[in-house]
Amino acid sequence: MRYDTILILDFGSQYSHLIARRVRELGVYCELHPCTVAPEQILAIAPKGIILSGGPYSVYDADSPHAAREIWNMGLPILGICYGLQEMAWAFSGEVTAGVKREYGHAELEKIEDNILFRDLPDRFQAWMSHGDKVLRLPNGFCDIARTGNSEHAAAADLRRRFYGIQFHPEVSHTPLGKTILKNFTLSICGCRNEWSMGSFIEEAVGRIQRQTGGGIVVGAVSGGVDSTVASLLMHRAIGDKFHGFLVDNGVLRLHEAQQVMQRLRDRLGINLTLVDAGDLFLERLQGVVDPEQKRKIIGNAFIEVFEQEARKLGGAEFLLQGTLYPDVIESISFKGPSATIKTHHNVGGLLENMKLKLIEPLRELFKDEVRQLGLELGLDEDSVYRQPFPGPGLAIRILGEVTRDRLEILRRADAIYLDEIRMAGLYRKIGQAFAVLLPIKSVGVMGDNRTYEQVVALRAVQTSDYMTADWYPMPDDTLRRAANRIINEVRGVNRVVYDISSKPPSTIEWE
Repeated sequence: MRYDTILILDFGSQYSHLIARRVRELGVYCELHPCTVAPEQILAIAPKGIILSGGPYSVYDADSPHAAREIWNMGLPILGICYGLQEMAWAFSGEVTAGVKREYGHAELEKIEDNILFRDLPDRFQAWMSHGDKVLRLPNGFCDIARTGNSEHAAAADLRRRFYGIQFHPEVSHTPLGKTILKNFTLSICGCRNEWSMGSFIEEAVGRIQRQTGGGIVVGAVSGGVDSTVASLLMHRAIGDKFHGFLVDNGVLRLHEAQQVMQRLRDRLGINLTLVDAGDLFLERLQGVVDPEQKRKIIGNAFIEVFEQEARKLGGAEFLLQGTLYPDVIESISFKGPSATIKTHHNVGGLLENMKLKLIEPLRELFKDEVRQLGLELGLDEDSVYRQPFPGPGLAIRILGEVTRDRLEILRRADAIYLDEIRMAGLYRKIGQAFAVLLPIKSVGVMGDNRTYEQVVALRAVQTSDYMTADWYPMPDDTLRRAANRIINEVRGVNRVVYDISSKPPSTIEWE
């Protein structure tokens, strides 16, 4: 089945992925591509309409990005957002200028006349602005459809050609009625059918996997996380036991995690999954290592080695399953400037060249929330669907300093108690990520009238929508008190518990 598609051209806005999410929430399939995408590729996608994102540039800068001129002659409806409006004005010889007053934050828009883009909106409504430049003079054929106190051309349109431009951001939650605007554009102006759903996706994905694999064997690393679990379920639905999953116990998993994943995926859901106990190998290579980047590389390289060995034992594998999501695809293709590497991420990318396997990525069209919805459609239980992220290097990067068996045992038990208390308090789904960290220090304490000199555990919990930024979670006092008391009383070797109240940025969510 071919879905009606909206094409989003990315000019570098931090909100570009939100536009795609909002459109998909309307039941309309969309794709995000860099603004420099070739006209031939646009024609191959055959969109019903185009959205131009915002961006941090001025249209007059020497290095400012511009879309191919051909898009204006394709007969498609186009919606320009913020920089996208300025790009539209620039393309048709309007005038853009630096605003006397930078407009950032909430603004009240006033509709100048009724039009289809603002259908079902009141005459005045709140919108989120984030711009310095603004349109000074509209091109010929355009008329104003909304204004603010600072922007007389806050929204404009060429009604004949179905070109619309808005200076504000309808995709962010700070524009409460923004979704109605996107709905009016995609459904009413572009005429899209809202047929994008997880049910239809499953049917199409299963058929695509069957055609792609052609009866061949697929191997994949399964961690028990949401992405790998849902990808494995979908693969199992499509090709049954032709899919061979491997759960590598690297020795730095949480308490009873390997056994729980096997019970859930192999025993309950029927996935062809093999447990590989490689803990001794990983811990041996981590001996004496304290640098977090070195820990990550050691674990990543050892994982590749173990996975390759197991796949060779199987023999005849032709495909490698990866749980790549759409944000990963966006990150690799979107229009963006240079960015610093904060820390490397554990993945199995190195397998492809070494193993000569063909890559299969059944989730590469989906956002995280869509993957969770897909998991529910495939029969996955809610505890698994809403499982919090767990890093590939596992507890190795939650033990500051050297990773030893004794320190792992302390952290495993402390972490299990902490998460147990969070679940009992009904807070697990409200928190983006929660975990314990073992610090590389000892502190003095008193237990049973005796002096102690033992380990310190830090507790971390954050609330976040995208994991790019995060605020520390205001954990209720009674939950913290119970968790701390239990850790100190039940985990031998700990006499002090602290709570991390730093946000991202400047801190990262993980400590290493």
